[in-house]
Order: sequence, then structure tokens, then C-alpha cells
Amino acid sequence: MGRRLPPLNGLRAFEAAARRGGFARAAAELGVTPAAVSHQVKGLEEGLGVTLFERHARGLELTPAGAAYAAELTGAFNHLARAQAALRKRELSGTLTVSTLPSLATLWLVPRLADFRTRYPEIDLRLLSETHLTDWETCNVDVAIRYGRGHYPDLKVRRLFGETVSPVCGPSLLSGDPPLRAWTDLTRHTLLHDWEALEEEPSITWGPWLRDHGLDESAMMHGLFFNDSTAIIQAARHGVGVAVGRSRLVAQHLIDGRLVRPFEVSRPAEFAYYLVAPEDRAGDPKVAVLAEWLLEQGQEPEPWEAAPGPWSGGGDS
Repeated sequence: MGRRLPPLNGLRAFEAAARRGGFARAAAELGVTPAAVSHQVKGLEEGLGVTLFERHARGLELTPAGAAYAAELTGAFNHLARAQAALRKRELSGTLTVSTLPSLATLWLVPRLADFRTRYPEIDLRLLSETHLTDWETCNVDVAIRYGRGHYPDLKVRRLFGETVSPVCGPSLLSGDPPLRAWTDLTRHTLLHDWEALEEEPSITWGPWLRDHGLDESAMMHGLFFNDSTAIIQAARHGVGVAVGRSRLVAQHLIDGRLVRPFEVSRPAEFAYYLVAPEDRAGDPKVAVLAEWLLEQGQEPEPWEAAPGPWSGGGDS
């Protein structure tokens, strides 16, 4: 014979009202109106055939039967909460393998992992740094962070955050010999290039920046060429040359003063960061909490706001 229980909403409304001492406080806890709580409690009383509250002009007062019932319900709800917490803990445990770009892993993700570990100590993150697209049929990856336009057929895709780009360099270049104060000064400095940049992301290449500031692109597309964003930023830090910096990757270096912006200009990047996973893995609770954590971490202000460049007026001379 199955259990015959009153409606759960009525039980929750009564227990909250008894514990909080009124319908208004219970309504605030449950996210409903006081009238709804009152209606649910009244329905519970009618269903039980028992008066649970005495209603007076000065407020509510539990009847003896109501007080005994409330004590039992509070114990039962506490037991349910503990069971839910235990279940959640089991769901949020074990290994989660995350594929990500080496540059994002080194310069943005790793410095934040202590916070993730503190919040979810039972999840063992396994980071796989790789530049190629994940082969979901043969790999043992649960979820990937990718940089692009968000077109990943047959996968569940969630946009995490975008970024902006701006020229950056080591502080020694600003007052060096020759100094770097105006766009025309770039003709006497080494430009650092990402030779694997795609045609769809021109903002991270030097061409558009040079053209927009009246410089001869064809005469200046020389310098040093890299296929790794981390190496480009390291070269800029050490005064080797000037790079087009992506905000997510250079933020901490700007805040710490290891990089500066010679010109206070920036533009949105064409690409953004996305969390992608096959349908059967996207529903994993560990993937869900990783996604929410990444979204939260991505709410930081642009580094241009936290660490403005040294020259007021934009340096567009």
C-alpha cells in the first residue's frame, strides 16, 4: 500500500511559516506571496482536518498539534536536505578531463584553479593542453574550451566570454632608444606576429592596426613570427618587440606592470571562448559547475580598465 501524503507545497509552506514565525517571512524564503503561503496552509489544514495555527489580530500562534507537526516536518526536511547534499557530493566527484588551448590554460585558467579546487575539492580536473580540435570519438575528454565563432556541429555549445585586443609591450620600450610614444614610432620597433592567425580574426594581426593609423603595411610586415600566443606575450614582456595582446591572456601582466599599452586603443576580437561537449557528456553535473564557474570568472573587467596605458589622449599622433 502506497504512502498517502499531503501535498508537498502545503507541507513546505506550513513548515516555513512555523519556523519563521509568520506567512510573510515564509513567503520571502520560498519566493512566493504571503497570500499563497496562507492559501497552502489553509488547504493543508482542511486536508488534515486539524487546525495548525490560531490566527489572531497580533499574528499567528501554533496550536499544540501544529507545534508537534512542525517539529516532525522540520526534522524530515533537514533529513531530505542532508540526503540531497550527499547526492550532490557524489555527483560532483571524480575526474573531469578538460581540453583547452595552451595559452588560455597557462595565462588565464591555471592562476584561477585554486578557487575552483576550494569550491569543488572532490572534482579532480585533468587539463589537456592542445591546439587541434578534439576527436570526440577516440579521446577521453569530457569537455573542451575553444576559441572561435561558436560553430561546432553536433556538439552542445555554451558561450563563455569574449575579449578585446590592444597593442602591448614591455615597459622598457616606452622610454628606450628609440622611444615608443606614437604610432609612427612602430617603424623603428620589432613587431611580433602570430603567423597562425586565421583570416577570420584580423584584429589579432598587425595589418588592420597599421592601415588604420596611416602606416605602410607592406613595408612593416616583418619582425618575429610565432605560432604560440604564450611565446608572443613572453617576447613582449622581455622587451623584444610589440605585440597585439588579447585581453584574457595579457590581463594579469598589465595589472602587474610587466606589460603596458603604448596606445590607449582597443577593439573587439572576432572570436570568443566557448565550452563544447557531446550531448551525452554535457549533462554531467561536473560539466555544469565548471561552466558556471568559468562564466563567473569571465565577468572580470577588461584589463584596459584595471590598468590603463601610460599616455593620455590615445597616442594617435
